[in-house]
Amino acid sequence: MLIDFLFELRRQRVNVSSHEWMGLMEAMGKGLHNSSLDGFYRLARCICVKDISDFDAFDQAFLSYFKHVYVDVAAVTDDLLDWLRDPNKFDGLSEEERKMLQSLGLEELKRMFEERLKEQDERHDGGGKWIGTGGKSPFGHGGYHPSGVRIGGPGGGRSAMQVAEMRRFRDYRKDRVLDVRQIDVALRGLRRLGREGAVEDLDLDQTVDATCKNAGDLELVYTPPKRNRMKLILLMDVGGSMDPFSRLVEQLFTAASRTGRFASFEHYYFHNCVYENIYEDAAFHKPVAVADLIARTSRDERLVVVGDALMHPGELMSPGGSIYFYHHNAAAGATWLRRLEDHYRFTAWLNPEPHQYWPRTTIEAIASIFPMYHLSLEGLEDAIRHLVRGGQRPDPVGAEPFS
Repeated sequence: MLIDFLFELRRQRVNVSSHEWMGLMEAMGKGLHNSSLDGFYRLARCICVKDISDFDAFDQAFLSYFKHVYVDVAAVTDDLLDWLRDPNKFDGLSEEERKMLQSLGLEELKRMFEERLKEQDERHDGGGKWIGTGGKSPFGHGGYHPSGVRIGGPGGGRSAMQVAEMRRFRDYRKDRVLDVRQIDVALRGLRRLGREGAVEDLDLDQTVDATCKNAGDLELVYTPPKRNRMKLILLMDVGGSMDPFSRLVEQLFTAASRTGRFASFEHYYFHNCVYENIYEDAAFHKPVAVADLIARTSRDERLVVVGDALMHPGELMSPGGSIYFYHHNAAAGATWLRRLEDHYRFTAWLNPEPHQYWPRTTIEAIASIFPMYHLSLEGLEDAIRHLVRGGQRPDPVGAEPFS
């Protein structure tokens, strides 16, 4: 009965043994599937799937067998892949216009922005001068300028040199419980157990040895309890280009912040890049000096940074290149990142961006400073191994970083 479904599960690499399959048949014989397709789906997934990472493969097999839906994930044409690798974001701009737009410096942009504020008296959409939406103007949002000042709204190319607006970000929630089990299991690998504190746990092995040596007279041996001595600092990029990944980061945050997971756990927020301050809240009302954090924490504490590492190159490499319009950072963002990397013995950067978007971006530059891993289950496990054991860093993404 349904033997072809078993073979379809195995074809999708769901590891189903004959023992589990017979258990499914027995459960159906008892009517636990409620004589419905939905009931059979839930029952079969409960019995046949041993790891939640196989849920997608199970769904593929179920759809393939019961609805004749065959999904070939490799059926993407080479032409489409080439287009995705090299999108033409600046159609309509001549080479001369591109060079002129890219040559504008930060101080020149600020001066032009103040002039536009004085002169403009109405809404403007499109065009190449006024503050508005679309067009080639370096001021506004949704336009084609590669290094302008974004005023509200979404960023089209994710490369604005500065953002002139109040930042109102939302704290990552701690109470998410859905889909965090894999992250929770992976984080257990960060445990570093050691015996410390009062002598209060009965050690059975040593008690037996001591009793034997004492000619059979019972002699109880106690030891200090095992406690997790791992201390973790988590820095999270919030807002802007991180919004599409907010739920994924919330899941990580939920698992990491559970009581008893670490001997010490601190979390802070930043936007795009770390400067002289990080923040206890996503509204950025409670600053904490990075220099103070470095001064009061041990080199053996683990530092994990979560962010897409995408920004304008000037924001990362130039003093005064902060994304915040009214903030002047005396040291470049890359300088502060190196200070953190130099202080802590074990660090890792978790990046939710797919690997194919890493080359020839600021991700490369940051990957040359921090050991960088993709924020997936496999990448998280690799990062945890590095945080616990150290050893060889992952290779940077390949091309030369910005300089």
